[in-house]
Amino acid sequence: MELGPIFSAMRRNKVGALVIVIQTAITLAILCNSLFIIQQRLRLSERPSGVVEQDVFTIANQWVGSPPDLAARTQADLAALRALPEVADAYVSNSYPLSTGGWGEGVGLRPSEAHWMTNSALYFADEHGLATLGLKLVAGRNFEPAEISDRNDLESKPVTVVIVTQALAEKLFPSGEALGKAIYYSSQKEPVTIVGIVERLQEPWISLGNITVENSTLQPYRFIESYSYYVVRAKPGQFEAAMKSAQKQLLAISRARVNDKTRTMLETRVRAYRDDRALAVILGTVSFVLLIVTGFGIVGVTSFWVSQRRRQIGIRRAMGATRTAILRYFQTENLMIAGAGALLGVLLALALNFLLMGKFEMGRLNVGFAFMAAAIVLVLGQIAVLWPAMRAASISPVVAIRNA
Repeated sequence: MELGPIFSAMRRNKVGALVIVIQTAITLAILCNSLFIIQQRLRLSERPSGVVEQDVFTIANQWVGSPPDLAARTQADLAALRALPEVADAYVSNSYPLSTGGWGEGVGLRPSEAHWMTNSALYFADEHGLATLGLKLVAGRNFEPAEISDRNDLESKPVTVVIVTQALAEKLFPSGEALGKAIYYSSQKEPVTIVGIVERLQEPWISLGNITVENSTLQPYRFIESYSYYVVRAKPGQFEAAMKSAQKQLLAISRARVNDKTRTMLETRVRAYRDDRALAVILGTVSFVLLIVTGFGIVGVTSFWVSQRRRQIGIRRAMGATRTAILRYFQTENLMIAGAGALLGVLLALALNFLLMGKFEMGRLNVGFAFMAAAIVLVLGQIAVLWPAMRAASISPVVAIRNA
C-alpha cells in the first residue's frame, strides 16, 4: 500500500490525528505505570514471611486491670498452651510478622548514633520462638533457657545475644561471617553478640520502599505486659481444634482478660496487604475505563473521517479498490497515528515513573511494561477502528459519488 495518500489525508485532518496521538500517549503513560504498580504491589504481597503461616495463629491477650503477678500468669498461660494435645509450641511476644505494629531500633557496628547502618524490627521470643514460627536456622544456634529474661515496655535487662535474619546479617556484614560478631542497638551501649541467623523473618510493617522488609532480630525476652501476643503453632491437621482449645483453655485459667482478637497468620496476611489489593483494583478499574474511553474516542474520530471522505472512498472504489483495500487503508492509517502516540506515551510513562520514584519511592519501571502497554494500546486502536473501517469499505461507489 502506498503511504502517500495516508500522509496527505492526515495533513488535511491534523486536529483529529493530534487528538488520537495525545489520547493514546496519555492512556499509554497511565496504563504503563498502573500495570507496573499493580504487578509490584501484588508481587510484594506474595513475599514469604519465613513463618509456617498455615499452622500459626496469634491471640491478642489483654489483662483486665494491672495484675501484680503478670509474670506468673504469663508462665501459667504458656505452660497450659504447650500442654494442649493439638498445640506444637507457643511463646509470648510484643509483635509478630505482618501485624503492622511493633518495635524497631537503629543498629550498627559501633555504639554511636552516627554509625547506625540500618533499622531493625525487634521481636521478643524465648527458646520456643524458632520452633513456633517454623523459622529456618541457617547458622548458629537457638536461645538457651538461661539467656531468657522477663521484660515489659519500660524495663529490661540489657540484651547480650540476638538472632538476626540473613538479610540483616548481610546488610551489617557484606563480606559475610556475621555469626559471633558484635553489633550495637540505639537503646544500649553494650555490645550484642549474634548467636544465630535465620533464613527469613519479615518485619511487622508493610513498606513499598523497603523491598526486603526482612531486617529483623529476635531478642531473648519473655514479654510481660498487660497487653501481649501469644503466638501458637498447631500440630499438622489440627489447626481449627488448636485455635478453639487455646481460647477455651486461657479463659478456663482466668476470665480477667480479653482475648477476642484471635487470628490466623493467613488472615493477618490478608489484613496487612488489603490496601495494596484495593489499590490494585482501583488502578485496574481506572485503566480499564481509560482504555474504553480511548477506544470510543478513536471510533468517534474515525467515523467522522469516514463521513468526510465518502466521495474519496467512492472514487477509489470506482477505480477498482476492493473492500479489503479500503479496510486496510484505515487500519494502516490508525496504526501510524496510534504508533506515534505510543512512542510519545513511552516517553511520558518514563517521565511519570521518574516522578513517582522521587515522590513515593517506587521502583524503576520495567521496560517490558512499556512494550506491554504499547501493544495493548495499539491492539485497542486496531479494534476500535475496525467498525468505522468496515463501514467505509461497505460504501457503494455509485451512492458515495452521487450523495457527495
